[in-house]
Amino acid sequence: LKPFWLEIDREHSLGIHSGVYSCLMSSLSATPQGPVPSEYVAVGNLRVNPTLHHTVEKTVCPGTGFSTNYFWSCLDQVVTELRPELERCLAKRDELQSRIDGWYEEGKKRGADLSQPEFRPACREFLKEIGYLCEDKGPVNVTTQFVDDEIARVPAPQLVVPSDNARYVLNAVNARWGSLYDALYGFDVIPAYAVTSSGVEVNASKGGGYNPMRGEAVIDFANGFLDEIAPLTGGKWSQVCRVWPKYVGTVQRLQLLLEDGSTTSLRTPSLFVGSQGNLGPPDAGPNTKKISTSTSPCVPDQGRIFLKHNGLYLILEIDRSHPIGKAALSGIKDITAESALTAILDMEDSVSAVDAEDKCRIYSNICGIFSGTLEAPFLKDGKAMTRRMRHDVWYRDDKGNTCTIPGRALALVRNVGHHMFTDMVLTADGKQVPEGFVDCLVTTAAALQDLRGTGRLMNSREGSVYIVKPKQHGPDEVALTSRLFGRAEEFFGLRRNTIKMGIMDEERRTSANLRECLRQASERVFFINTGFLDRTGDEIHTCMLAGPVVKKADMKKQNWIQSYEAGNVDVGLHCGLQGKAQIGKGMWAKPDSMKDMLDGKISELMAGASTAWVPSPAAATLHSLHYHHVNVPERQMQLAMRPAAKIELLLEPPLLAQKLTDEEIGHELKENAQSILGYVVRWIDLGIGCSKVPDLSNVGLMEDRATLRISSQLMANWLHHGVVSEMQVRETFHEMAKLVDQQNAREPNYIPMSTNPEQSPAFQAALKLVLEGKKAPNGYTEYTLHEFRKKIKGDVTLMAKM
Repeated sequence: LKPFWLEIDREHSLGIHSGVYSCLMSSLSATPQGPVPSEYVAVGNLRVNPTLHHTVEKTVCPGTGFSTNYFWSCLDQVVTELRPELERCLAKRDELQSRIDGWYEEGKKRGADLSQPEFRPACREFLKEIGYLCEDKGPVNVTTQFVDDEIARVPAPQLVVPSDNARYVLNAVNARWGSLYDALYGFDVIPAYAVTSSGVEVNASKGGGYNPMRGEAVIDFANGFLDEIAPLTGGKWSQVCRVWPKYVGTVQRLQLLLEDGSTTSLRTPSLFVGSQGNLGPPDAGPNTKKISTSTSPCVPDQGRIFLKHNGLYLILEIDRSHPIGKAALSGIKDITAESALTAILDMEDSVSAVDAEDKCRIYSNICGIFSGTLEAPFLKDGKAMTRRMRHDVWYRDDKGNTCTIPGRALALVRNVGHHMFTDMVLTADGKQVPEGFVDCLVTTAAALQDLRGTGRLMNSREGSVYIVKPKQHGPDEVALTSRLFGRAEEFFGLRRNTIKMGIMDEERRTSANLRECLRQASERVFFINTGFLDRTGDEIHTCMLAGPVVKKADMKKQNWIQSYEAGNVDVGLHCGLQGKAQIGKGMWAKPDSMKDMLDGKISELMAGASTAWVPSPAAATLHSLHYHHVNVPERQMQLAMRPAAKIELLLEPPLLAQKLTDEEIGHELKENAQSILGYVVRWIDLGIGCSKVPDLSNVGLMEDRATLRISSQLMANWLHHGVVSEMQVRETFHEMAKLVDQQNAREPNYIPMSTNPEQSPAFQAALKLVLEGKKAPNGYTEYTLHEFRKKIKGDVTLMAKM
């Protein structure tokens, strides 16, 4: 018998869901078009929102050497040249999805159980036939040049921040350095009752003010950490009472005095790389009672000792005049840990940016980072203060030479995906332009001050611009991005491949063809990253008609995700990313559960990642400890020897193997409906794109559009396959709206949904994401969110005018 997938005629498969296909084509592939507002500024063939025009004129272009008119002429050219190719790529997405839908539907008509392993070869052959799986063209060798060490050579945490909030952006770029003591003291890493190094159990709860017992537990933790990564030739760090640099010939070595009067040193002397401040040798003998704590009469120790381990700096902050330093035997008041070496300034999933006003706030913040001028005023204890970017850190090395370390994380910028169009720039005939084209030119123009050294502070010491490009489906779209970056380089007179590309491996077709994607960007890729959340959303949508999928909590147990996570590392290592680019893993979603993160997130380094995402500066500092525990390059060398992950497992849909109980179904419905409503109401009503949203159990989770994509697609899948009814969905949403209202009762300007759900834009948007989730292009939530957020903003503007 002929396999059923070979019997499906191409035209028949396209016609199976002609209504859905037409909807997809109209909403995704065709450029949105409408009348040109009269207030728009005419610049050549473009019509530009006056707010954006003003921002480009006053913020983006000054200091670049290029005029505003030249900027718009560049955008006009790139839209004319590349929009047809972009539209072809989007049409290809629609065509492939329609044919996959047809294949699954035909298989189910024939009684096939598509969850069984025997259908993996059939699936693979079908996907090859339709062009979903690309031809294997052999090995790929990534040759990216001029990549900063923070990306190419030093594994470390990566912070992701919504770029629409200047204070958050500054916090992120300043998170290169973090207080280990603060991170330990402020979170659950230190339990309420802790056992000290002397074996005594103490009350270490945070309480209202400073708890010395908790402070002692923090110091014990830090000493244990130092014992592990910087062991002494004799004794323990908890026994150290003085620390100072001492010349041995022409090179300084770190000397330490123990409480018994003996001196010791580092077992690995090269870990000490320099110092700063007044740190002299002790001026007393072995009797500890006579040991002075001063470098000279009446002057207490005050200085910094710089250690470097696995490429990351640790600064021992010694200050015996400080309350903590005075109480500590060693005089160490804190350990400043090099933490988030890179920070992604996000224009995409973590922001709510639906118009020129929103986007210009983002663009202004990006320009401020690259020029080194971004500031954010704020109040603290009733006092007006201003947050700014940190300056570089300097010290004297072990030979007495002056050295500097960057004071800020290397800034990367995530633009929007190819599927987004914007009405802040229109062509003369009213067609919206691809938003990613605008993002690319603004990001590159903003970075010119950094590249030319005219900014106050430096970002890339290698003279590169780092743009993370999300939501790319396969090699053709990566090639399109590369061409876009190439044109931007030509427009602004930059060296070829100055603009580096970060590839988010978060769409199924990219995962299945990752090596060919890297081939298309082999000279400019600096980053590949697995994004479990978005990737799961696309997995559900791609396999929407295959059958009901497993519960959200069970997704990480499925074969496809094991293959996905391993395959990303395998491809990256085999294509030579080590020493040239990052291999990344996803976000830690529980910002208050730092103990769990400290226990669990080390597994991502053991899986081969050279960076992983964290939600806050404190999380970056704590996660940085993992990079001291694991030698990432060595671990990657070990993993490079294993057999590559099998693509057959990657293509296996995550379908339910057995029927769920009514109780299980009800709980899953509530969990996902509550998650959707909790996120959407803040996005639509308050314009908050990323925040800590309480879950069904009131545990705060970091939510962005990726988590929304999973929940809405899972519920749409169950609705389509009859696991739940529309009535059940509606009833659950009404029930969960009451809970979400209670959870947000103290939120300023919050508008309850449950009092009048039919008139609540947020409630209706959340419901639409599920009821129409099956036909949402690739399961994306952006279109619905933008639609309802624009309505809210329009209503507010109208009321203001009245």
